[in-house]
Amino acid sequence: MRLYLASTSPARRQLLRQAGIEPLLLAPGVDEEAAVARHEAEHGPLAPEELVQLLARRKAEAIIGRDLDGAPIDGLILGGDSAFLVDGVLHGKPHRPEVARERWAGQNGRSGVLWSGHWVIDHRGGAARGAVGRPASAVVEFARLDDAEIDAYIATGEPLAVAGAFTVDSLGGPFIRSVDGDPSTVVGLSLSTLRDLVRELGVDWIDLWDLGGR
Repeated sequence: MRLYLASTSPARRQLLRQAGIEPLLLAPGVDEEAAVARHEAEHGPLAPEELVQLLARRKAEAIIGRDLDGAPIDGLILGGDSAFLVDGVLHGKPHRPEVARERWAGQNGRSGVLWSGHWVIDHRGGAARGAVGRPASAVVEFARLDDAEIDAYIATGEPLAVAGAFTVDSLGGPFIRSVDGDPSTVVGLSLSTLRDLVRELGVDWIDLWDLGGR
């Protein structure tokens, strides 16, 4: 069973690989800010779990009907999105060093909630047959960093491209004191939530395994 990942996130790809799944990547090309603005203009402000679910769904739906190297999509499509909530404010990727530094000033030595959205489309046989989705969250507690550590971390560039300006599975790992919830949620998707969704579509989790290289 093939799993198509509607994302270019190296962290999500590596997480799935570590769980025995070799995802096939397709860039969704979704304008996330425009999608959120359009939805909020019509329906009002989004709660954190609603925002990540909206974008996860948009990403997954964006690749319906595409092909990969000339072959039609035949399997499951996964869309995901993440955002970090601190003091009631939701943060995505900072992109710029000054924004990352501001984020760390607000979360240093404190805690926040990482939300990850999941949307899985059953695209077996080359057509969409159904879909399921669910958000997951985990509470992240940060160590107290000094200014030199924050500056050095931001200078690596790693915090600029991840929700909340931190990672738990790379250079940022030592700056995390604890995670309350599924740890993989903080990486970019909750593996336990994904397993539940896959099973709801009538697919056994182990059918997604590709263990040829192990």
